Amino acid sequence: MHSIFLVFLSGFTIGILGSFHCIGMCGPLALSLPIDSLSGPRKYLAIILYNLGRAISYTSMGIAFGIIGQTFSFFKIQQWLSIGTGILILIILLTQQLGNPSTNLLAKFTQALKIKLGAYLKSEKKIRSYLSIGILNGFLPCGLVYLAIATSIAAGSMVKGGLLMFSFGLGTLPVMALTMVLGKYISFRFRQKLNKITPYFIMGVAILLILRGSNLGIPYLSPTHEKNHVNCCHE
Repeated sequence: MHSIFLVFLSGFTIGILGSFHCIGMCGPLALSLPIDSLSGPRKYLAIILYNLGRAISYTSMGIAFGIIGQTFSFFKIQQWLSIGTGILILIILLTQQLGNPSTNLLAKFTQALKIKLGAYLKSEKKIRSYLSIGILNGFLPCGLVYLAIATSIAAGSMVKGGLLMFSFGLGTLPVMALTMVLGKYISFRFRQKLNKITPYFIMGVAILLILRGSNLGIPYLSPTHEKNHVNCCHE
């Protein structure tokens, strides 16, 4: 139960802190939804369905990648996977920050995809459409989602991977919901400032994964400490 709570807390923390990145990256897409044309409870129902759709996508990815982590755990190389995942995240982050943005094909593809999807979303939609739109949006390429997926692999099981990604989606909900309601008051300059903070947050999570895999006996972080805590509770 203790480890399950930590998994939930990890995903929720990544979501709640990383959601400020969503204002800059996914905010424009969410603002393309014609929710202003809806009135009363229908407007808030649309927001809930949209964010529920994203959570469904994240959870399904967490289950899938959690199975991969479970396989590594079966072969007793879970800690090496955590270290490798952390190092990989750092390498990708440094490549993005030090590389030439004009040659980043993934960033170009993602931006083009968001522009086309945004144009489609401006048309009037039925309430139930917001759920499917949220599901599609959840699968869009996003550095923050990649980070959460990497953490779900390191979680080491299908259940924990799915729970981590669900709690990640839950963590992004408050800020994304507020963005959809009050987004027109958020300036482009402010969104840019938020995007500049995101790399430091991603770096912090990568370092935590490396520390976890190194098993240095850090309370509430190292696997050995978690096992000792569980054993102590059963005594």
